Amino acid sequence: MTTGVRRRMGVDERRQQLIGVALELFSRRSPDEVSIDEIASAAGISRPLVYHYFPGKLSLYEAALKRASEDLAGRFSEPRQGPLGARLLRVMRRYFDFVDDHGPGFSALMRGGPAVGSSTTNALIDSVRQAAYVQILSHLGVDDPPARLELVIRSWISLAESTALIWLDGRRIPRGELEVQLVHDFAALAAVSAAYDEEMTALLRRILRDEPSDGPFGDLAVRLIALAS
Repeated sequence: MTTGVRRRMGVDERRQQLIGVALELFSRRSPDEVSIDEIASAAGISRPLVYHYFPGKLSLYEAALKRASEDLAGRFSEPRQGPLGARLLRVMRRYFDFVDDHGPGFSALMRGGPAVGSSTTNALIDSVRQAAYVQILSHLGVDDPPARLELVIRSWISLAESTALIWLDGRRIPRGELEVQLVHDFAALAAVSAAYDEEMTALLRRILRDEPSDGPFGDLAVRLIALAS
């Protein structure tokens, strides 16, 4: 039975609750549009109590961003099993799951928001990009990447961010098509780089050797052949 007695939360538990409430509100509206009063009301506490746990909205936003960035970075984790194209497609699906669930907050972070420009925010954004970079290198089985490979991976990560932002602005292109297209984009970037570099050529040949004809990379080849004919 419910007694109606409110359980007193510990400091860390209350902080985690407020971060969760803030993330939920930021998933529906830009952090710029969410007030401390709204966060307090959603958490069932007073405004002064919010300030007891966080000095201000910026510190709460940064704490929420830290949790979100850890979640986003984790979306790039994938077992090194099976063809690369299929692995990258699963990564993109999880990535867009996050973007779909946290649209306004993701957009505010990348385009400008209350914490953008702070050293904490910049470090968190960089940590997500670095985690993605390290994970892709792991998928490729490369420990010491040549310069062109680093350029390919970091360019692709930036492209994924830009694509997600454009998709959020009206969602005019089906999400599933963009997920596949981004996997194709990775293959295309790698192929162009391979045309200039022998190391990239060898890497691309190794990747394609394990790709099935009905996988994402095989699908791209069929589409390109159809264009050429």
